[in-house]
Amino acid sequence: MPDTDPFARLPRAASFTLTSTTVADGAAWPPAQHSSGRPGGKDISPQLSWSGAPDGTRSYAVTVYDPDAPTGSGFWHWAVADIPATVTALPEGAGDDTGSQLPEGARQLPNDARVARYLGAAPPAGRGPHRYFVVVHALDVPVTGVPDDATPAVLGFTMAGHTLGRAVLIATAETLA
Repeated sequence: MPDTDPFARLPRAASFTLTSTTVADGAAWPPAQHSSGRPGGKDISPQLSWSGAPDGTRSYAVTVYDPDAPTGSGFWHWAVADIPATVTALPEGAGDDTGSQLPEGARQLPNDARVARYLGAAPPAGRGPHRYFVVVHALDVPVTGVPDDATPAVLGFTMAGHTLGRAVLIATAETLA
């Protein structure tokens, strides 16, 4: 498993705290957070809670990214934009097809499978462990302005000049041969 941090190449930002009742930092995703095409997989987004965001935070975005996917560009599993600054947690399952558990104003963008929802882990068999960077981005704007059909990469590009802080939790998954 590579030890590079894909977010290290971005402009520096303050760090703050991200926790989850679903998965601990550095631990393996539970089966429910795997793709529904895998045994026990249910494509259920993790519970997330954050605290200590920098002063001036006006909104948040949440992304889940696998830099170890064999694509040359990684794989974006989830992207949520425009979470109000008053929100500091998302319940498990908020990333379902309806997004009904997301706070008012928050929007799910299409992931790399082009579905606007959380898509669980599904690393190829025998390719070793994959890291899933779960990141809460604290932003200095109330809304990102990205269109509803924007990719997570476009969201990342748009956030680059507005990111005050990042809270990161890394989960893992591996499919044995």
